Amino acid sequence: MAGRLAGKIALVTGGSSGIGQACSLAFAREEAKVIVADINVDGGEQTTRLIRDSGGDATFINADVSKATEVEALVNKAVEAYGRLDCAFNNAGIAGAIATPTHEYPEEDWDRVLSVNLKGVWLCMKHEIPQMLKQGRGVIVNMASVWGLVGASGFSAYIASKHAVVGVTRAAALEYATRGIRINAVNPGAIRTPMLDPAIAAIPGFEAMMTALHPVGRLGMPRRSGRGRGVAML
Repeated sequence: MAGRLAGKIALVTGGSSGIGQACSLAFAREEAKVIVADINVDGGEQTTRLIRDSGGDATFINADVSKATEVEALVNKAVEAYGRLDCAFNNAGIAGAIATPTHEYPEEDWDRVLSVNLKGVWLCMKHEIPQMLKQGRGVIVNMASVWGLVGASGFSAYIASKHAVVGVTRAAALEYATRGIRINAVNPGAIRTPMLDPAIAAIPGFEAMMTALHPVGRLGMPRRSGRGRGVAML
């Protein structure tokens, strides 16, 4: 039986590790051809090797989503390689300064977090949507966070960026709903990925505190255990 995404072309930013890698592998299991994008070359190439070793089709492209020229080139290369773009998971993101009060937050860190987490999502949509309009259809999922819906102390830039991702997703979803493009955001809770590890290491009791906030009594994992096809955060 063919996979649910057989013949589809999927782009995943931040695909070198964590949720991005897990979703890249999930797309491939459903027989999509996957473009993995990241600034982490070693991790991105590892993801593509895992897909190819399992019989899938994947291409790695080194791209910084905060830079307009690199995002434009990323989408162009994806279309040149595969002829179209059906799905995009705009997942690339960074955490920024850890446990830092708003009045002490470094401006350089603030600018970088907003540039990657918010501007990066917007730039990806800016260049993905025209291709999908040409095709008459497409699906985009943006990575937000539960912290895009609530507040928390010490992570003001990250929280601001994820609230904004929710907002820009809502705007874009309305703009293109009647033009064949479905746009959504996902808001996962705490997922045990390399992005979360520095906070767990630096803040005493952080892991226990985050675990206590989850009704299931544990942190999420990027991949579903067992034989399930999906990804835990989805």
